[in-house]
Amino acid sequence: MRVDWHQSYAAIWRSHSNKLKPVHRLDPVRLADLKGIDKQKQAIVDNTQHFIDGKTSNHALLWGARGTGKSSLIKALLNELAPSGLRVVQIDKDDLGYLPEILDALEQEDEQFRFIIFCDDLSFEEGESSYKPLKTLLEGGLELPPEHVRLYATSNRRHLLPEKKSENQLSGLVDGEIHYADSLEDKLALSDRFGLTLSFYPANWESYFDIVMSLFTGVTVDKEQLHEAARLYAMGRGSHSGRTARQFYQFYRASLSD
Repeated sequence: MRVDWHQSYAAIWRSHSNKLKPVHRLDPVRLADLKGIDKQKQAIVDNTQHFIDGKTSNHALLWGARGTGKSSLIKALLNELAPSGLRVVQIDKDDLGYLPEILDALEQEDEQFRFIIFCDDLSFEEGESSYKPLKTLLEGGLELPPEHVRLYATSNRRHLLPEKKSENQLSGLVDGEIHYADSLEDKLALSDRFGLTLSFYPANWESYFDIVMSLFTGVTVDKEQLHEAARLYAMGRGSHSGRTARQFYQFYRASLSD
């Protein structure tokens, strides 16, 4: 059964049934909810809007520290731009072998829709070869991917494949230019196929408190007391990221209703 993209804004690939499952309950996060990542937000919005408008656009890699809003940014993009024809297909890293079949299916869809294939938390370990279908989609295959499909991925790594110290030691300067070892060159080539690469860094305390306050908009709270509770919660978690702020909101808001 094909997905009715007029009714569904997103779908998830289910490998056990070999089909796309429409998503009926989307995360309601909006771009305005995401604090402290304004430059990254603007860059991905511009690229996606160009994609929707049929202008030149790039595949995108969002990499950096955990909990900094990478995945939320993709979800917020969908919520903002779905009325303009944006649709998202999520696929797990372990299912990348099905990517050619998904591309074949999307190629048959009406080009009034623009599809982002979304792969969250993407990285590969030594010896894995499941990244190879990605290389074909991004660049380098005999058959070009559909023009109305782009890949957006998130990762904690700048380079999606692990690098060994020995590989860096084999690299060197030739006529003043860096030449990487062959094994390292192949690993760097995968990340280089993303035309848009955005980095995300841990929030400082000021940004963390700003995120907390934005979550409590419309809720009557004592600011100093809230900040102290948010600080203690973050210290207990060992992180003061945007994700931690949202988790604190769920925790603290429940206590207000007790």
